[in-house]
Amino acid sequence: MKKLFLIIGAPGSGKTTDAEMISENNQDSMVHYSTGDLLRAEIASGSERGKTIEGFTSQGNLVPLEIVIGTIVSAIKNAPKEVVLIDGFPRSVEQMRALDEHINKEGGVDLVNVIEVEVGEDVARDRVLGRARGADDNNEVFNNRMKVFMDPLKDIQEFYGEQGKLKKIDGERTIEEIVAEMEGFIKSRI
Repeated sequence: MKKLFLIIGAPGSGKTTDAEMISENNQDSMVHYSTGDLLRAEIASGSERGKTIEGFTSQGNLVPLEIVIGTIVSAIKNAPKEVVLIDGFPRSVEQMRALDEHINKEGGVDLVNVIEVEVGEDVARDRVLGRARGADDNNEVFNNRMKVFMDPLKDIQEFYGEQGKLKKIDGERTIEEIVAEMEGFIKSRI
């Protein structure tokens, strides 16, 4: 049975870096996938699916549900380790419900916790625009990405909160402090 931890947070919250470091520290038992990396790999492949994905992500919009769920579920099932960390998912109520439905129907995966890395919008904006990795890292796209993140957040928090699966972590501290807290929490739950 795979033990799944979902790590969510605003653009620039550090969720990917946090998950990468925890996975690196625990290579024997954990693997990390970034939703964004999985989708970017598909784009880079030049496939038709990749072209479709790029049409959405280049505007800062969500990729269609069936493409994202298929990509995520495939990554979980094929993960080489028991503990799977996925960041950047779910990003909508529909994604959350579709994953929940899939896990309940298919079995083999235990969604242990959803960890939210909390940062204020100003901190997130400074981090994203400061790193400026690509054409999608500008103020207009950031504003859209922030809105896309914030719109469903309350429903996602309530859904996982009612299941006792939501853990919030202060993402405005040093990376070492954040990773130490998150890693300790994950280890306490497996």
